[in-house]
Amino acid sequence: MKRILLSSLLALCLPAAVFAQLFGGNNDNDPGKVTGNVSLIWQSYAEDSLIGAQVPPEKSALNAWANLIYTRGNFSAGLRYESYQNALLGYPGRFKGNGIGYRFARYRTDKYDVTIGNFYDQFGSGIPFRSYEERYLGVDNAMDGIRVVFRPINGVQLKGIYGSQRLDFDSRLINGPGIVRAADAEINLNQVFEDLAEKKLQVTFGGSFISRFQEGSTIEKDTLILEVPENVGTYSGRINVFYGSLNFFGEYTRKLNDPNADNDYIYHPGEGIFANLSWSKPGFGFNLNGKMVDNMSFRSDRDLLLLDVPINFIPAVTKVHTYNLAATLYPYATVLDGESGFSAEVFKKLKQVEVDDQARGLGTFFKRAYNALVGKYGTNLTVNFAAANNIDTTGFTGIEGQVMGYRRNSLGFGDEKFVRDLNVEVSRKFSKNFKAKYTYYYLEFNTNVTPVTIDFKGLLYGDIHVLELQNRLSKHHSLRTEVQALFTDQDNGDWGTLLFEYSFSPHWFFSVMDQWNFGNPNPNERVHYLYGTVGYIDGPHRLALGYGKRREGIFCVGGVCRAVPASNGFEITFTSSF
Repeated sequence: MKRILLSSLLALCLPAAVFAQLFGGNNDNDPGKVTGNVSLIWQSYAEDSLIGAQVPPEKSALNAWANLIYTRGNFSAGLRYESYQNALLGYPGRFKGNGIGYRFARYRTDKYDVTIGNFYDQFGSGIPFRSYEERYLGVDNAMDGIRVVFRPINGVQLKGIYGSQRLDFDSRLINGPGIVRAADAEINLNQVFEDLAEKKLQVTFGGSFISRFQEGSTIEKDTLILEVPENVGTYSGRINVFYGSLNFFGEYTRKLNDPNADNDYIYHPGEGIFANLSWSKPGFGFNLNGKMVDNMSFRSDRDLLLLDVPINFIPAVTKVHTYNLAATLYPYATVLDGESGFSAEVFKKLKQVEVDDQARGLGTFFKRAYNALVGKYGTNLTVNFAAANNIDTTGFTGIEGQVMGYRRNSLGFGDEKFVRDLNVEVSRKFSKNFKAKYTYYYLEFNTNVTPVTIDFKGLLYGDIHVLELQNRLSKHHSLRTEVQALFTDQDNGDWGTLLFEYSFSPHWFFSVMDQWNFGNPNPNERVHYLYGTVGYIDGPHRLALGYGKRREGIFCVGGVCRAVPASNGFEITFTSSF
């Protein structure tokens, strides 16, 4: 692998050096620099009938990536070498072999920015267009083509994109069949007009148009034979307003008729609305989100599903949870065909109030009790609530139903509940060496909409309690503990998680986690999923060895999820940057 990487870098840098010599800058003595990073995950698999662990024929798997970037002046070029031998279970199985999965060359100045090859980008909230990578989910819809960014004057940015999207990897990059054409414009009024430069009110407008071309075909529905459009367009407009500590972002997106596998090949147009309002000052703030998406699945291949070649991205309405039980048992994934939702979050830092030492009375008593409660360093309080339902629609019948599917009646909620997620977080620093955090979650989760379990279908109700303790034992030693419990009468019943993480800085760390399904209705399935890790950190390099059981479940990032099978075995992870 090392030899292949060096050869690939040499092949990249020789023409890059010539190009950089011509366009890279004024310093002829600058040879440029090479930066990059490496990460890998190796996992072994052993049989475990108690948890249903699968064992592939090769009994182990490896995912590895290495990024190399050469930079000189205004010029940069890079590649990503990928290795799947074979891919980890739960990862897209078609990702296999060794080769270059990403490569680019880029030249940029204050006015121009040109990229050829692979690149990632996003317009607005991502509902109109987002090309991105979530490596550990197996999501990579990198564009492959050309991107040109032009800034003719201060405050104005014009962007054009033309290319195809990454779909597969089989010892080389394999793109999907569709062609994506996109344009975006953004204008900051305060930068364009000098008289507005120092105003408290800051306003930015933006607009996008995205078009997909895919060779046409026909679909059969009962007695109908329908032609699908070869060109499908999406347009959007957005505004971003700052006024002091207050920020508002709003975006509207509309997609033309796009019969595809996600919507059962109906011709109903798509629509998306997203709005965010936030305000903050030291010690207090709030954040409000609202969205409505109707038939907004948009792919460069109309016949694919799941994580394949999405042109856009639907932001999640729920908060991204990090604790084990809240994040992995019932994580909510964005519903592509139709969802109406909102979320609200308020955070406040509670500080001690002044008390006259000579004063007496009930008011003084309550002040002293309050100060004892919030502590010397204060207490942080965060409350978050999110809700989502289906959209309010009326279904058509007959031929109209086969062609158009339904009619949306309003922007509001439909009658099917998707999720309710309330979480309250209280954190307090007790001393310089000890702090604690308690989080409570109340969850209503529709497993018919987000099928994270096959054992229960319907609306699940759950309560989750998490207590996290962080104790600095000495200058180099610290201990972090998590105690978690989920209580529910549905699905597999109650769960508990216990985590101990010990760090001996600056290099060593050790952790043990036990996840226990103690409330399973079947006593034989009240399994302990015990997993231990030992790791070493040396600056930008991190090596960890783990061993134990991991339950079958769902792994999510930002509302995008993939299924992870149960496993029993060793795992080695390594990351490094230079």
